[in-house]
Amino acid sequence: QVQLVESGGGLVQAGGSLRLSCVASGSIFSINSMGWYRQAPGKQRDLVANIGSNGRTNYVDSVKGRFTISRDNAKNTVYLQMVSLKPEDTAVYYCYATVRSSAGSRAANYWGQGTQVTVSS
Repeated sequence: QVQLVESGGGLVQAGGSLRLSCVASGSIFSINSMGWYRQAPGKQRDLVANIGSNGRTNYVDSVKGRFTISRDNAKNTVYLQMVSLKPEDTAVYYCYATVRSSAGSRAANYWGQGTQVTVSS
């Protein structure tokens, strides 16, 4: 099994910054994509950003220029640096990782439990 644990959420004023972290542990042979989704109350869970094993990144338009995703492959960790936060960024942020547990296994997606980010106006 694979576990993902997020940290770094909290309450911040508009214009402030937060850094989210997510550590993957357990039966890990390799990790392909890692990233972050978010879900605001009453809305669906949407992709925020992801990063491939080669470092290639992808962002939703609304966070480009404000959020930066990065990863430390040696630590099986993905980060999301968020600056210039807006009230509309308020949501529960979930990390995910696409993991192969052995050389012969198929990749599967695993999710963290979520961390709340609240941006006050």
